[in-house]
Amino acid sequence: MRIGELADASGVSTRSLRYYEEHGLIRADRTPGGWRDFDDSTVERVVLIQHLYAAGISSSTINDLLPCLEAPLAERTGVLEELLAAQVAHLESKRREIDRELETLQALRQEAALPTKTS
Repeated sequence: MRIGELADASGVSTRSLRYYEEHGLIRADRTPGGWRDFDDSTVERVVLIQHLYAAGISSSTINDLLPCLEAPLAERTGVLEELLAAQVAHLESKRREIDRELETLQALRQEAALPTKTS
């Protein structure tokens, strides 16, 4: 499957697919003419990558997770769970930081509010 076909099938831009390939997230064979030739199973992998990005996971962490996600259950070593737990902890920490920032902004907003006139 050519890159345009993969883009259509996965809903991901060709630019993103080239980025994924550059970072080792997906692989393509090359035709004698130099065209990328992706396996049909790459569609599912690209969709999975998109879900991981949507969860706020970096490309380097995704690269670590993919082999774990694709391994049969019997061959999994617990690395996947550790990586996901670390990601959850990271996102929870970011959420706490955002909550603190929101509280500060809301307090400043209340302090800055103009008093209302009563007749």
